[in-house]
Amino acid sequence: MKKFVFAAILSALVLGGCTSTEVKTSGIERKITWEHVGNLPAQKGFEKNIGTAGVLSGVLDGKYVVVGGGANFPYDTVLNGGAKKLYSDVYLLEEKNGKLIVKEHINLDNEIGYGASVTTKDGIYYIGGGATAEADNDILFLSMKNGKLSVEKIGDLPFTLQNGTAVEKDGKLYIISGKQNGKATNKMYEYNIATGKVKELAPVPGAATRTQAVSQILDGKLYVFSGGDSIAYTDGYEYNFATNKWAPAASVELNGEKISLLGASSVKLNEKEMMVIGGFNKEVYDNAVANLSTLKGEELAEFKAGYFGADPAEFNWNREILIYNSDSNSWKTIGQVPFDAPCGEGLVLVGNKVFSINGEIKPGIRTDRMYGGTIIKK
Repeated sequence: MKKFVFAAILSALVLGGCTSTEVKTSGIERKITWEHVGNLPAQKGFEKNIGTAGVLSGVLDGKYVVVGGGANFPYDTVLNGGAKKLYSDVYLLEEKNGKLIVKEHINLDNEIGYGASVTTKDGIYYIGGGATAEADNDILFLSMKNGKLSVEKIGDLPFTLQNGTAVEKDGKLYIISGKQNGKATNKMYEYNIATGKVKELAPVPGAATRTQAVSQILDGKLYVFSGGDSIAYTDGYEYNFATNKWAPAASVELNGEKISLLGASSVKLNEKEMMVIGGFNKEVYDNAVANLSTLKGEELAEFKAGYFGADPAEFNWNREILIYNSDSNSWKTIGQVPFDAPCGEGLVLVGNKVFSINGEIKPGIRTDRMYGGTIIKK
């Protein structure tokens, strides 16, 4: 298969790193046993859910999984010029007898996708990712009220946001890189939840444009890894909130091989460790973007046919279950996912279980499947 990427899919993924209940002990050897825990039901007005990518995701009350929005191509294939559709559906899921069961299914006022999701002890913040210019800078807050899912708008950003990442610390949201006002950037902002005030902070080092990175707070510091723009990055950085300064962190690699986390999702395991699943293959992505700018006419048409007709395995997306440890400043793998590597999936942690929900499994194709992995000591 020629190693190209069609431009229409470069913005088709989002990072959904979410924090929930933690696996308390760091540094222990683990493995994950995976099971298929269900398929996400159809959106309103559709008979079947063909899967979505770029979803809102998080955890409420330490037990409910929330997933919603996202995008797919329900009318025709990308190759045939099919239109991308975003959704307003949000699902409240609960695990029962080894399956994720829908407890509640609601529809928002606006369709959403490619925003940044942040789980806190009080609820889930969803930042940007609106289908319209008016909604693309919204900050939504999801919580449980009287046993029901509640969604309210709590503020606006002074810019629109897609394909960025975000974290929360001490009542403030930190919005990192992504497409801000439609342009890829390395800028970072602090949003005060109580006052609505926004302050620009030191930008993420490295490239001046960075989208679809992964981020978590470990030991009180912010860590940002990978992402990309015209090429996929594998670099990492550590941010000190007190000094507003960045320092290098370990690049993403195993045994000397660089690994792209562009399009991946992450969860915080404990104060020392984060887990990452998914991500474009760097070589495939880089070659694709480089060649896309030179292909024309029949060559471009031939590429599209071969590219979108390829099997998911040919894209070689990252299947390693990666763990970063801030104490040792190092990466390791604890195995591979036994399903097609996803990008833009909802990834959440509930106790000792991690759930991977939907996502893109090859350019233009999503899955409606949901997987649950039990984290156990070896």
